[in-house]
Amino acid sequence: MERRVHAWRIEDREYERQEARRGRRHAFTKLVPERTALVVVDMVPFFVEENEYTFGIVPNITRIASILRSAGGAIVWVLPGAGEPSPVGDEFFGPKIAEMFRRSGGEGPLRSRLWHEFEVSDEDLLVEKTASSAFFPGSSLLPDLLKARGVNTVVITGTVTNVCCESSARDARTLGYRVIMVADANSARRDEDHNATLYTIYRTFGDVRTTDEVIDLIRA
Repeated sequence: MERRVHAWRIEDREYERQEARRGRRHAFTKLVPERTALVVVDMVPFFVEENEYTFGIVPNITRIASILRSAGGAIVWVLPGAGEPSPVGDEFFGPKIAEMFRRSGGEGPLRSRLWHEFEVSDEDLLVEKTASSAFFPGSSLLPDLLKARGVNTVVITGTVTNVCCESSARDARTLGYRVIMVADANSARRDEDHNATLYTIYRTFGDVRTTDEVIDLIRA
């Protein structure tokens, strides 16, 4: 399968709007690696195998994880959890598709469920979520784990950009985290879907950076 990365963009007028508001293009110009977590959302075979864009972001996620880990930051691999069957889910998707999504995270030890190209260290965190957002109250242990580590900045990567990644970014911002979404380390089905989320996050909920820019912030 070919590796593809979205032709992402944020319109110049939105950059100009934020620059006029705060005097700079990007909300967050510094981060402390030890207080930063890379949150990798739903990078499991169910999603990676069906989308060239998702397959394509694996190397960028790997780069950020390796460098942030070496700098003392937290790496969090978030996987879909089965949870309990939902009457609303059955009504919305139909029972067959609802069950397919409920089982999308696979079975067995969490580490074995991740896409096989990722290297997971013993100090990394692996958590399940039973909602679209990894930060929604009661859906995941992630907020408590990050609080215990003193994390104040989350770097969002993974799939699907406009579903679980956007949901996680929004809820993280609501909980008071500094949110950075990585433009070339998230994936959706279409550029249009991907870019709509980048615009929404940049405008209201956080910052949008490239892999190279995030790495520069870590190393700085």
